[in-house]
Amino acid sequence: MAFEMPNFGGGDGDEDGREGHPAGSGGSGSGGGHRAAFGVPPRRTRVLAITLVILVLLIAAFLLFDTVYTSYLWYRSVGVAHVYRTRMVTEAVLFLVFGALMAVVVGANIWLAHRFRPPLTGVSLEQQALDRYRMALGPFLPWILVGVSLLLGIAAGTAATGAWRTYLLWSNSVPFGTKDAQFHKDIGFYVFTLPWLRHVQGFLLATMVVSLLAALLTHYLFAGVAVTPPTGSRPSGSRFSVGHSIGSRATRAAQVHISILLGLLVLVKAYAYWLDRYALTVAASTITDGWSGPTYKSVHAVLPAKTILLVIAVLCAVLFFGNAARLIASRNLPGIDRGGHPWALPALGVSLMVLASVVIGGVYPLVVQQLQVNPSQGSKEAPYIQKNIDATRAAYGLDDVEVRQYDAKTDATRNQLAADAETVTQIRIMDPSVISATYDQQQQVRGFYTFPDDLAVDRYPVGGKAQDTVVAVRRLKLDGIPSDQRNWVNDHLKYTHGYGVVAAKGNAAGSDGSPDYVERDLPATGALGDYEQRVYFSAGLPDYSIVGGTGKSTPAEFDYPGDQQQQTTTYTGKGGVPVGSFLNKLLYAVKFQEPKILLSNGVNQDSRILYDRDPKQRVQAVAPWLTIDGTTYPVVVGGRIEWVVDGYTTTDSYPYSTSTRLQDVAKDSQADTAHDPLNAGRVNYVRNSVKATVDAYDGTVTLYAWDESDPILKTWMKAFPGTVKPRSAISPDLLAHLRYPQDLFKAQRDILGRYHVTNPQEFFGGSSFWSTPNDPTKDPASAQPQPPYYLTLQMPGQQTPAFSLTSTMVPTKRSNLAAFMAVDSDSGPDYGKIRVLEIPTNSAIKGPEQVQNIFHNTFVDKLNLLRTGGATKVIEGNLLTLPVGNGLLYVEPVYVQPQSGQSTYPLLKSVMVAFGDKMAFEATLQQGLDEVFAGSAGATTGENPVSPTQPPTTSGPTAPGPTPPSDQLKAALDDATKAQNDAAAALAKSPPDWKAFGDAQQRLQDALTRAQSIEAGQQPK
Repeated sequence: MAFEMPNFGGGDGDEDGREGHPAGSGGSGSGGGHRAAFGVPPRRTRVLAITLVILVLLIAAFLLFDTVYTSYLWYRSVGVAHVYRTRMVTEAVLFLVFGALMAVVVGANIWLAHRFRPPLTGVSLEQQALDRYRMALGPFLPWILVGVSLLLGIAAGTAATGAWRTYLLWSNSVPFGTKDAQFHKDIGFYVFTLPWLRHVQGFLLATMVVSLLAALLTHYLFAGVAVTPPTGSRPSGSRFSVGHSIGSRATRAAQVHISILLGLLVLVKAYAYWLDRYALTVAASTITDGWSGPTYKSVHAVLPAKTILLVIAVLCAVLFFGNAARLIASRNLPGIDRGGHPWALPALGVSLMVLASVVIGGVYPLVVQQLQVNPSQGSKEAPYIQKNIDATRAAYGLDDVEVRQYDAKTDATRNQLAADAETVTQIRIMDPSVISATYDQQQQVRGFYTFPDDLAVDRYPVGGKAQDTVVAVRRLKLDGIPSDQRNWVNDHLKYTHGYGVVAAKGNAAGSDGSPDYVERDLPATGALGDYEQRVYFSAGLPDYSIVGGTGKSTPAEFDYPGDQQQQTTTYTGKGGVPVGSFLNKLLYAVKFQEPKILLSNGVNQDSRILYDRDPKQRVQAVAPWLTIDGTTYPVVVGGRIEWVVDGYTTTDSYPYSTSTRLQDVAKDSQADTAHDPLNAGRVNYVRNSVKATVDAYDGTVTLYAWDESDPILKTWMKAFPGTVKPRSAISPDLLAHLRYPQDLFKAQRDILGRYHVTNPQEFFGGSSFWSTPNDPTKDPASAQPQPPYYLTLQMPGQQTPAFSLTSTMVPTKRSNLAAFMAVDSDSGPDYGKIRVLEIPTNSAIKGPEQVQNIFHNTFVDKLNLLRTGGATKVIEGNLLTLPVGNGLLYVEPVYVQPQSGQSTYPLLKSVMVAFGDKMAFEATLQQGLDEVFAGSAGATTGENPVSPTQPPTTSGPTAPGPTPPSDQLKAALDDATKAQNDAAAALAKSPPDWKAFGDAQQRLQDALTRAQSIEAGQQPK
C-alpha cells in the first residue's frame, strides 16, 4: 500500500475546469503496479542492507562523538571549555536556523509545484514519456520530499557554520568611534555589520536559486512545464512572442509560481546592489599596486550605476509580482482578458536590467575613466588618494610615525662614537641564524636534543646590567634516537620532553670564537637562576606523549643524562587530559589510531596524554579569532619557561585602507613558509592586540589584552568573556621580556615604503617609494628581503638606548640607502613608537647590498685565506646597520666552519666594519672600530677581547738593529703561511682540534694585519 502525504492529491484544474489526475500518477492504486514492474528485493537482502546502514551510522556517530568529546576534554584541560561551548553552540544555531530555512523554503516550493500540478499529464509525447517515472515515484513522494529538503538543509547549514566568526562579530559589535570618508558611517558597520549582511544576502540568493530550480524540475516532472509546447498550441500565423511561448509551455499555476520566485530572486539582486555600494570602500583599484577604496570613477560612475540598477531591479521584481497577480485574476475574475502576453512586461524588465547592467554598470564607468579620469588622473584622483593615505596609515598604526631628516656623515674621526658608547657596547656579533649549529654541537649534550634554526634575541640582567642575549630552548628530537631504540614506548612514554635553556651574550665571543654562554649545560646553570627546566610544550615534540603514570609497569620518563646513569622523572603538572578511564583510553586510541593506548599496561589511572603542544597551535585553538605571529620566543620568568606568542586582530573590511597579505610580507631570508602567520590572509587593518603565554611545563595558555583600545578585541572579549586578561595582569618580570612582533613590523615597513609619502600627487607618481633591500649575505639568486634585527640602540631624539626592532630601506629598484627605521620594543611608554631617519635624496649613502659588495672586493684575499685552501667555508653573519657617530655604521661578523666532518660548526673569526668610505677587517669588533675611527672609536664594545698570540721575545746584551721592511713583510707572510698550514692540520685530526684551529686562525689574522701595515708603510701591529 502506497503512502501519500496529505494535501498532495488533487489539482487546481485548468482553464476548462477539469480536475483529478490519471491513475498511476501518484495515487494509492499505483503501489502494486510499481512493485510488479520494478520488483522488490528479497527480505533477507533488505534486512542485511538495513543492518549495514545501521552499522555505518553507528560508526559515523561514534567517530563524531570521539572528535567532539576529545576536543571538549582538551579545551577543559586548558581551562577554556567555555570557548569550545560558545563556538559549538554558535555553529549549531547557525546550522539549525539556516538549514531549516533552506529545507522549509525549498520543500514548500516543491510541495506547491506538486500540489498545483495539472490534472492530465499525457497531453504530449514528451509528457507521456514521463508517465512511467511518475508512476514509479508515486509511492515515495513524501520520502523524496523530506529527503531532498533535509539534504539541502544539511548542505546550507554546514555552509553557514563557517560564518560563526562573522555572526559573533556582528552580534557583539562595538563602534570604532571613527566614520569613513565616503558614506560617513561608523567603521564598525563595515567591519562587523556589512560582512554579516553579505552572508545573509548570499544565503537568500542561494535559497531563491535552488527553490526556482527545484520548482521548475517538479513542474516539469508533473507536466506543469514542458520543454516543447503541445501541438497546435500556438495560433496559426501568429508571430512568436516570449509571453505566448511561456504560456503555451506552462500551466497557469506553474506560471504564477515561477513568476513569484523570479520576483523574489530579482528582489534579492536589488539587495545585493544596495550592499555593493558600501563594498566600494574596500574595492581594489589600479591606481597603484594594492590600492583600495573608491576612486573618481567609483564615486561618479559606479556608485550612481549601482543605485540605478537597484531601482531597476526593484521595478523588475514588481513586474514579476504583478504578472503573478494578473495570472491569478485572469482565472478568478470575469472580464479579465485571457489573451495577450502576460510575460511581456516581466521579460521587458529583465531585458532592461541586463542592458542597464552592461551599459550603466560596465560601459559608462569605462567611458568616465577613459574620457574624464585618464587625461588628468593625478588631479582627479588626488582627493581619493588622500583618503586612502589617511585610512591606510591609521589602519596599520602608522599615523604617529616620527620622521627625521638624517644627513649622515661619511667622515670617520677619532672618538667619534664616544656619544654612542651604550649603543656600541651592545652591538651584536652573534648571529641567531648562524650559531644555532654551534649551540647544537656544544650544548645539545645528546643527539636527541636540538635547537631551532633561528634563535631568539632577548635581554637579561647579567652582572647587574641589562645584556642582549641569544636564547634557545633545548628541544626533544626523536629522530636523534638510534633507530634500534625507536618503538612506541620510547617514542610516546619515555622520551617526552626537552630540557633547559641556553643563552649567550649577543655582543661577545669566547677566545676560540664560540658563543660566550651565560646559561649553559644540562641541567642548565648560569645567570637565569632557578626555574623549572623540563619542556613538555614546544614546537617539534611528538604528536602526543603519555606521562605521569606510576607503577612498576610504567616506564620512567627520560629526564637528562647523568654522570653515572640517566636521570628519570614522573610528570606532576596539570597539563594534558587524564586517560586513566577505559572510555578515555578508547577515545584516544581511536583519535590517534593507536590500539596500544588502550592495551598497554604502561597507561594507568595516573596517566595524562599531552598533545597539540606547539605554542602557536595552542593559542590559536584557545583564541581562534586571532591571527598568530609566525615567531614564538621563550622567556624565563617566575621560575618557569614561558613561550610568548603575539596575536593580531585583523580585518579586510577597513574602508579606504590598502590591503596586504601577511604571508607575503612575513617572508624574508630567515622566514619561509614554515614561519608564516597562522590564520592569516589578505588584511587591511592589523593590531597587536594580544600577548599570549604558554607554560612550557604544563601548557597553560594565558591571554593578555595588549591594545585595550582595539574595537575588534573588545568585540571578541564580549563574545568570549573571561578569556582575555587585562593588560594590568601582566607581571613586571614578564613585561620586561615582551618585544615588538616581527610580522607586524614587516607589514608596517612594507606599507610605510609607500605611505611615508603623504602628498597625493607625489604618491600617484610613485617615484619616492621605498622597498626593503635584499639580504646581501645570502645567495643573490634567492633575492629574499633582509629581515629586521633586534638591537639595543639610541635613535636621534631618544634620551636613552632602547631595545628596538630595526630595518633599512632603499629607493625602489635602487641600492643606495633611503631610510633607517626602528620601533621601540621595550615595554615602556614609547613601546611601538616608530622612528624613521630619512636620508636626503641628494646623498649617496651606501645601502646594505653596496656595502656587502665593497666588503667582498676589498677583503677578498682575507676571506680566501680564511677558507684555508678550501678546507673551511666562510659564513657571513647578519649585516647590521646602526645610526651612530652622526652617520651609519655597518657591522658584519664572519664565521668559519670546516667543510667536512660530522661535528662541524661555525665559529666567529673576524668582524667587518664600515663607516662612510672607511672599512676594516679585524679579529674583533673593537679592533675594527678602532681601525676605522683613526685608532680610537671612543667607545668600548662589550665583546671579550681575543688575545693575539704574541711571538716570543729574546733578550741579550745588545739590541738588534732595525729589520728592513722587505724582511718584515717576508716574515709576516711566512707566519701567515705557517698559521694556515697549522689550521689545516688541526682540522685534519679526528676529531678536529678546535683549540689548535682557533689559535692558528688568530695567528693568521695577526700575520695578515702586520703584512698590511708594512705594505702601507706603517709600523706593524
